[in-house]
Amino acid sequence: MLEGIRMSALTLVIGNKNYSSWSLRGWLVASHSGLAFNEQQLALQAADFKQQVARFSPAGRVPVLLVGETAIWDSLAIAEYLAELEPGLWPSSLLDRAKARAISAEMHSGFQALRQQMPMNVRAVGRTVPSTPALEADIARIVDIWESCRREHLRQGPWLFGRWSIADAMYAPVAARFRTYGVSLPVLAAEYLVTALSDPALLDWAVAAQEEPTLPSSEVGLPN
Repeated sequence: MLEGIRMSALTLVIGNKNYSSWSLRGWLVASHSGLAFNEQQLALQAADFKQQVARFSPAGRVPVLLVGETAIWDSLAIAEYLAELEPGLWPSSLLDRAKARAISAEMHSGFQALRQQMPMNVRAVGRTVPSTPALEADIARIVDIWESCRREHLRQGPWLFGRWSIADAMYAPVAARFRTYGVSLPVLAAEYLVTALSDPALLDWAVAAQEEPTLPSSEVGLPN
């Protein structure tokens, strides 16, 4: 049965690479899985975007993973499905898997101030936005997650759990944001930021993002 699933055509429907953080998460997991997949991109700025995405997603959002005729929407659900095919996408240790899922779920449902005040803009650098207590709290919590994971897994490799996992995909858009808005980080978190931004898959995504049109609503923190 699993072999039959592997043979099903996989298509990942995504939005703009420069701005769509959830699309990036799904795409990174698919890319790191080693599974063959097709990519279909929908322009967020298109007048008929809602009509286009409704063809694939009952939730009306990207990303969507099409497995044959079946649609799987939501980045974390896509990641879990791909991990059923390629279990190495999660850490090998039972407790590490649980912790990786916990911090992934925390990213999935939290950090609203960060999302709203620092929208992902992969190609932008040198941006600044006003600080707020809520934003500072979000950044502090993410730094705590990164530093605690790195302290625990320093000897296993440079990623949150030593080797790359879905947890790293979940925090990759945060790494892009921290670079865009020049967030100052302590040593271990700063080292992890370099690792995250050096991921060849993320670098490929960033190259493609350079060619996309600008969405004014997401261009915040422009220099005066």
